Amino acid sequence: MNAFSAWKTVYVLFLLLVGLKWDGQTALAQTSSDDDPSSVLTEQEWTTVNRAVGRALEWMISNQNPDGSFPTHITGQPGVTSLCLLAFLSQGHIPGEGKYGKHLQAALDFIISTQKRNGLLTFVGPNGRNITRKVDHQIGYTLVYNHAIAGLVLSESYAMVGSATTKEIEPVIRQALDATLEMQGFVKDRKRDEGGWRYLDDVDGVDSDLSVTGWQLMFMRSAKNAGFDVEEKPIQEAIDYVQRCFLNDRGTFTYKVDFHNRPSRGMAGAGILALAHSGLHDTPEAKRAGDWILKSGFHQYNQQGRVRDIVARGDRYHYGLLTCSQAMYQLGGRHWREFFPAMSRELIANQHSNGSWQPESMHNDKIYGNVYTTALGVIALSSSNQLLPIFQR
Repeated sequence: MNAFSAWKTVYVLFLLLVGLKWDGQTALAQTSSDDDPSSVLTEQEWTTVNRAVGRALEWMISNQNPDGSFPTHITGQPGVTSLCLLAFLSQGHIPGEGKYGKHLQAALDFIISTQKRNGLLTFVGPNGRNITRKVDHQIGYTLVYNHAIAGLVLSESYAMVGSATTKEIEPVIRQALDATLEMQGFVKDRKRDEGGWRYLDDVDGVDSDLSVTGWQLMFMRSAKNAGFDVEEKPIQEAIDYVQRCFLNDRGTFTYKVDFHNRPSRGMAGAGILALAHSGLHDTPEAKRAGDWILKSGFHQYNQQGRVRDIVARGDRYHYGLLTCSQAMYQLGGRHWREFFPAMSRELIANQHSNGSWQPESMHNDKIYGNVYTTALGVIALSSSNQLLPIFQR
C-alpha cells in the first residue's frame, strides 16, 4: 500500500467515525441526531440537495477548458478555477482519483502554472521579483483575491493528492505564503488598517478591507493546518483587524474600519468565519452577526437581502451564500437550523435545468459568469460535509 492509499484509508475511517457516509466519490452527514447539523433536513431533502449538487458538478466539468481552467474573465483567474476545484473537494472528489480525477488534476496544474516570480498566484499581474502596488485597478483589485483563493485551494489539496503532486505544490505554497506576508506588511497610512490586506493599487487611500483580509487569513490558516510554518503573529494581527471591523451599533461586520455604509451579508459571514479561525466561535460579536444574517435572509434569489434598508448596495448574493453558509455552520444551533433549510430550498428552486445558477446580479461580478456562481452554490450546499479542513468546526 502506497502512502496515498494509506492516507485514503485513514480518511475514509475518519468519515465513518464522524458519521459521514462514503460512497467512493461524495460524503454527506445523514444521521438524525438533534445535535447533528444534518438533522436540519429530512433524508428526502438531503437527496434533493445531493441531486442538485451532482447536476452542478456535471455542468461545471462539461464547461472546463482544455488547459484545465474553468471559463471566466481573464482577471478572475486562477481564483474562479480555484473555487471550482474547492467545490469538488467539498464533495470528496480528489485530483488524480475517481470519476473527475483527470479533470481536477488539470485544474490543479493550471493553478500552479499561474504563479509569478514574486510568489503571486494570478494569471494577469506583475511578474517582477518584487510585488509592486502600482498596478492597474482592475488587475490590482482582482489579483489579491486570485492569490488568496488559489493559495487556499492548494493548501486544502495538499494532503489529498499523491506524493509526486505534493512535492510540486509545496514550494508553490511556501512562495505564496511569503507573498501574502509581504503584502500584509505594506506600510499602512492609518494604524487602524494594520494587520489587514487591500488591493495592489491606491484608489481610495484605504490600506485594508475585510473581504480581502478574510481570504488571506483563510489561506494562512489552511497552510498552517497542512503543516506549513506560519507564525501566529500575522494571524493574530489579521484577527485584530477583523475585530475592528465590527459595528456595535449595527450588530455586524463592515467592509472597512470606520466604514459606516450599510453592511453586506458577505462581510457578516466573513467576520464570523475569521473569528472561528481563531477559535472564537461563540463570541457576542459572532452571534450578533449571525442574528443579522437571519434578519437579512437569502429569500429572494440573486437579489439583495429582504431588509433592503440594512443591506449595502454592493451586497452580492452568491458570494454571501459562501461566507454565510460556512459562518452559520460554525455558529451551529438555531443559527444553522434557521438558515440552511430556507437558503437551500431557495437556491435549489432557482437552479437551471442544466445544473448551473445565474451569474451574479451585481454589475461588477457579472463578468465572472455562472461557473463562478455555480461553484459558490455547491460550496454553500456542502457546508455540513466537513470535508474541507478550513471549514471544519
